[in-house]
Amino acid sequence: MEDVKLNFLCNIADVLTKDLDAYDFVEELNTNLRSFTSLKSLNIYVFDPNTSTLRNYAQNWCIIDGTIEDSVKDTIYSAYEEIHGNDFVINNKAFKLPQTIGDVSLKIDSLYIPIVKLGMVFGIVELEFTENTTVDMGFLFLMKIFGAQISLKLQNIVLNEQSQINVEFHDSMKNIAKIIETQYEINYIVPLIGEMLDRFISDHLIYVFLKQDGNFNLVWPKACNDKRVFDAIEQLDKDYNYILTNDDKIGAFPLFSEEEITGCIVARSMVEQLSKRDIEYLEQLTRQAAATINRANSYSTILQYATLDALTNLNNRRQFETRLGQEVAIAKRQCNPLCAMMIDIDFFKKVNDTYGHAAGDEVLRTVASVIKDNLRESDIPSRYGGEEFAILLPFTKPDEAKIVGERLRQAVEDKNIIVNLDDLSKQNIKVTISMGISQYNGNETGENLFERADKALYEAKTSGRNRVHMI
Repeated sequence: MEDVKLNFLCNIADVLTKDLDAYDFVEELNTNLRSFTSLKSLNIYVFDPNTSTLRNYAQNWCIIDGTIEDSVKDTIYSAYEEIHGNDFVINNKAFKLPQTIGDVSLKIDSLYIPIVKLGMVFGIVELEFTENTTVDMGFLFLMKIFGAQISLKLQNIVLNEQSQINVEFHDSMKNIAKIIETQYEINYIVPLIGEMLDRFISDHLIYVFLKQDGNFNLVWPKACNDKRVFDAIEQLDKDYNYILTNDDKIGAFPLFSEEEITGCIVARSMVEQLSKRDIEYLEQLTRQAAATINRANSYSTILQYATLDALTNLNNRRQFETRLGQEVAIAKRQCNPLCAMMIDIDFFKKVNDTYGHAAGDEVLRTVASVIKDNLRESDIPSRYGGEEFAILLPFTKPDEAKIVGERLRQAVEDKNIIVNLDDLSKQNIKVTISMGISQYNGNETGENLFERADKALYEAKTSGRNRVHMI
């Protein structure tokens, strides 16, 4: 019998050294215990101090509240409370092992084993047995050793996961801070911040609002249909760090500039309450986001009188609008042909999501360079914003503009773009562009000419992308 017990412990030790996901780990424990005793099922529950709930380890740390019957849930919580200061909970009663093994046996239906760290219980292993199962004291002493092995394994897992969260948190803080190095347009920066927050706080929906003319306007994502989010925002006050709804599932975190609220970030949970840890992370991330947005506003004020975009070295949007008015006036006065192009990089968000925003910046620089290399000196290329480019083609007829557009489209499609993945590796990627072209009709404003080019671009994108559409 002793050989059987030693063999069991060796098998469990082998399981503990394997690189298994949570579900497979628990399944292997189940298999080994079933080969040793009359086991019906094994489950592992870990206590989460942030939400004061027990989570099922095998089910992606899912909170057991609402996932199982109330009577079963109450039994598990009761066992977790009873097991503090005891060796086990057997058949729903606390149990302490005797000093010696002895020759005693007992009928057993359920057994709860504590998961311990530094003498403190932070979870339990639940064993349910088949009907009429009997165990002796030797089995319980063996389960004491089994529980110690599981405790060490779970300690490492929880520590590693927390360490990974901390790494991801600091990466998010760093990435938000770095945005301003290459971008200063608020309409481009805020979605980037929203995406970074959404990836880090992946269990909750993230919304970013900016305050304009006294009202909070949703900037990212495109829609929010939960009235409670807007109710929470209305309660924001500069004397409070954040606002929580009564059920603690929605938190609104203000963005400050010179002690005034200029916007907010909202986190909304569909299932669980926002934990203390979530709130702490969101407070810090919101402060970093506010600092980045404030710097962007300052940069924008400084650069609004500049003519070149800092990233692509093309004309910036303000300069484009100035040149648009000038070229339309010339075309109207001299009856010269004039065409406008609007260009969008296809699936640019996917580039950022897959390779990072530094890679996205390299794509923008490369596409801008390709555009510039394939135009005449008299043509006027500009970065309009984000991944959009605008081009004016003076003295150009529609059929000529279409040829230029196809040349640009093909040149971008053929271009190999090398992006850095990290300090040691690079990736060769390709992108395509969609383009809309409009011709000046001799009697419209520059804004109307550009709006028609933008509409043509929309048609190019909705009809399949990587194409030129003229309107």
